[in-house]
Amino acid sequence: MSLVKAQLISSDGGGTIEFMFNPNQLAFSQQIRLTSNEGARTGRGLPKVNFAYPEPCTLSIKDIIVDTYEEGGGKSVIAYIKQFEKALNFLESGENKQKRPPTYVFTWGEYQYIRCFITNLSYTLTMFLSDGTPVRAKLDLSLQEIDESTSQPGMGSPAKVDRGGDSRSSRLS
Repeated sequence: MSLVKAQLISSDGGGTIEFMFNPNQLAFSQQIRLTSNEGARTGRGLPKVNFAYPEPCTLSIKDIIVDTYEEGGGKSVIAYIKQFEKALNFLESGENKQKRPPTYVFTWGEYQYIRCFITNLSYTLTMFLSDGTPVRAKLDLSLQEIDESTSQPGMGSPAKVDRGGDSRSSRLS
């Protein structure tokens, strides 16, 4: 069995970003928005609270390793990091100016976890060659659910990709 790499797959111009090394954890977060009425109080004196709406799911992936040291030849990790930056700097120029950011589906193997935007990228360059070329980095990503997600943590499992030609996702039980 060969190693399957995690990917961010875009169908609207973002391209496919394949992770160099698979993440060691996926942290999902979701909450609901509540509204409170300042004048209405409970018997204990607390404001009465009403459900407003669910917030989108957020997926945080931390300590993503990018390493070009073993490849030799002094190849920088910056080119790899720029793939992620492109998702955040989509308004710079050209035909994508004034459009929405590229959308992605985070997949790993047979599972589609979340349809999303990349909302945050931070990285630390951690190893350099003697000429200053960065050859190792750690990235942290935040992905926010958009439209209809293939999964909601705590409310089901990730959708399994049907590789038999049927493009519809099915829920796992």
